[in-house]
Amino acid sequence: MSGLSKGIGKVEVAVKWDPSPAGQPPTDLDLVAATYQAGDPQGDPAYVVHFDSRSPDGTIFLNRDSRDGQGFGWDEVMTLELDRLDDGYARVVVGVVIQQRPVRRTFAGVLAAGMRVSEGYTVLAEDDFGGVLGATAATVAEFARNEAGTWEFRPGVHGFADDPETFLRDMGRARPS
Repeated sequence: MSGLSKGIGKVEVAVKWDPSPAGQPPTDLDLVAATYQAGDPQGDPAYVVHFDSRSPDGTIFLNRDSRDGQGFGWDEVMTLELDRLDDGYARVVVGVVIQQRPVRRTFAGVLAAGMRVSEGYTVLAEDDFGGVLGATAATVAEFARNEAGTWEFRPGVHGFADDPETFLRDMGRARPS
């Protein structure tokens, strides 16, 4: 009966936060997504999508990018068309990075931060980063192909204390149990 399951198709990952108080440097969160090849699903990313890029085939792209959290609703929104992603990819990991210029910040210093993962009108996960307050970056979603070839969602927010470049390299590595 596994042939009847369509799995996850097209998802949206969104992040929101409030602007910094008056007189403080702006707070900038960035959504990032890393794809991993079937032959090395825990290795180096095949490619990374972030604020100034998109996937080579157009299946992962940033719809909205904010540099300061101003506005209403979700400040950063990324769409992942997993059902169109080439069969050569086995995993996609999505994360949030706090830009560290001009001051160093952790999630404890980001006002009213939140994230949501949804497929259509179905919310798959929501979080406020309360479990990773000391982190400068966090993975917020993992999508993996199962044995039938359909995509499954693996929820969980996992914090990292890395600089943005190190986080992009390490965000998909296996975590100790």
